[in-house]
Amino acid sequence: MVEPDQPSTARMIDFWLGGTHHHPVDVAAARAFEQAYGPCAPVFRALRAFLGRAVRAIAATGVDGFLVFGAGVPTMGNVHEVAPDATVLYTDVDPVTIRLGQRILAGSDRAGYGFGDATDIGTVDPALLHRFVPGWGRRPVGVVFLGLAAFLDDDTLARTLDELYTAVAPGSHLAIDFDTEELAAYPQALAMMGPAFRMRPPAAFGPLLGRWQPTRDGIVPVTRWRPEGRPEEVPDAFHGAVAVRSVG
Repeated sequence: MVEPDQPSTARMIDFWLGGTHHHPVDVAAARAFEQAYGPCAPVFRALRAFLGRAVRAIAATGVDGFLVFGAGVPTMGNVHEVAPDATVLYTDVDPVTIRLGQRILAGSDRAGYGFGDATDIGTVDPALLHRFVPGWGRRPVGVVFLGLAAFLDDDTLARTLDELYTAVAPGSHLAIDFDTEELAAYPQALAMMGPAFRMRPPAAFGPLLGRWQPTRDGIVPVTRWRPEGRPEEVPDAFHGAVAVRSVG
């Protein structure tokens, strides 16, 4: 495999999570961001722990098929690892990340990886969707939408979530996170996120969900969404929720 010459956010997160699917260029970029902000590993481990708790909660409702957007590297507690009885289709828009994911999942009959743009559900390969998320549109599924809201403007995000709501069957669940204004105090780190990055105050999160109804847990800091024991003390960088397409 050719050593990449550009860092990847997906592989940087893998580094922060303690994974093995990253390269020196990713470590260098991760260290540079830490110089501008501070330790990132606890923040991303808290977000990954939220993913695990959310997916297990969704699976406990009887959902056994998941569609994951912006999936990144499919390891270190990603969906198929925390819901081993489910089938999972991971998607991303970065071809390098997709190829890495396909190598990692080669031979799996319960998880696949393909192209998918969250803002256009039609970009997901219907054959992969049928194979790994059987019953799409006819029976409840889980949709994972983490790490994406911060890179979509309000109108695009609201439209995207509404289109997903229409596409899934009643009883389906959405796991989502939002970036708070945490980085406002770190202008150098904020500049590294690029012009598309959008921070939002917590009061703005709920209206963006549109017809999706959050569970009674609400939209809360990710460490406080159904914590297992005492919530971790990490910067309040992400809020998360599980929301439902109502039945009837």
